[in-house]
Amino acid sequence: MAQINVNQLRVTLVCFTAYFIMSSSLAPIGIVLSPLAEQLGISTAVAARLFSGLTLGILLGSALAIPWLNRVELRSTFVLVSLMLIAALLSLRLVSCAGAIRLSLGFVGLASGMALAAAASAITAMYSSERRASMLVVTDASFSTAGIVMSFLATQLVGAGWHWSSTYSFVAGVALFMLLLVLLSDFPGSAQVSSKVDAARGIDSREGETGKSSRWPIAVWLAAGALFLYTLGQYSLLWWLPLHLESALDVPRDEAGTVVSWFWTGMFLAQLFAAWMVLRIGVHRLMLAGALGGLLGTIPLLFASELHVLLWLALLWGFANMGLLKMVIAFATLTMSAPPPKLVPTLLFGATSGTAISPLLTSWVVEGFGYAAVLRFGTLCYCVLFVLLCIATWSRKREQVASPRQACSS
Repeated sequence: MAQINVNQLRVTLVCFTAYFIMSSSLAPIGIVLSPLAEQLGISTAVAARLFSGLTLGILLGSALAIPWLNRVELRSTFVLVSLMLIAALLSLRLVSCAGAIRLSLGFVGLASGMALAAAASAITAMYSSERRASMLVVTDASFSTAGIVMSFLATQLVGAGWHWSSTYSFVAGVALFMLLLVLLSDFPGSAQVSSKVDAARGIDSREGETGKSSRWPIAVWLAAGALFLYTLGQYSLLWWLPLHLESALDVPRDEAGTVVSWFWTGMFLAQLFAAWMVLRIGVHRLMLAGALGGLLGTIPLLFASELHVLLWLALLWGFANMGLLKMVIAFATLTMSAPPPKLVPTLLFGATSGTAISPLLTSWVVEGFGYAAVLRFGTLCYCVLFVLLCIATWSRKREQVASPRQACSS
């Protein structure tokens, strides 16, 4: 029994590390843009588009994982993605042309997207429904921890004049650690994943087929759209806020990057608080509170003119989000009595789609209207997101009222 517990601990740590690596590849972008642009002799807006290879790779990896994990065991998947990550991350130090950098970042994103899906599958297979939700919240905390650590590390390395990819070389070391853990661990098989998912939902094979043919509530699609806007708005602010501080407020580069780290610190604290609070006020109330808090938290960032004030505002903004991504996913699953297997991957696909187009879309906004405009664009995304979630909540309540009436009439 002790060996089983130790193995479960190893596999869980592998899953947390996968989330850590995913966040570590995204968090430093706004900090390394300037040195990358200087190395290649291009503008920061053009440099930002190179990272579309990373975000589009994440999108492709999350989509590819849906059929992949039904055919390939989890252990083999983690070995493959670990090797891809190590090779692609280390290659960033060796390549010097824009096309090669974009390609390397694409492989980093592809492996990260697949690793994220594999980690969610492993946690689903290993933990009961009572513990699974708390473990997923902790994976979000691992995501935020990476944002704190890697933003700080990137700021220090860039400020010291190191190569822009030095942070990603450190991430390659984390991927090597994950590979060693994988080789020492035994993973649940894909068949076990499917059976536990079905058992947790309380459905049999006949009900599963019925669920596939049933129409999804409108609240689900509104939630997917909200997740798209959430990641798009978040990265519109995080990636460009340091450069806005450099250009508009003459904040030194190493100090401007600390704003990102403070945001992730607030996000980490919020996720711990949300795991406790959701049991007391319910998912939909906490979701709406996080959406409104996220919207209101972006507004002061547009007007503050002192760095020490901006640091506290970034911390409060991160906390005000209240772990919104997982809250929206939980809300969407509650709209259906027997959520189909493709529901959560579809919602995650919506979130990764927002991440995927962020570098390209926001760089166009910066080129056309400047750094301040892209920050206002992020606020607009949060505003529309809040409206969508309000409509989704109203739609779910309406369907709950309609269901008993239909049952009585029948």
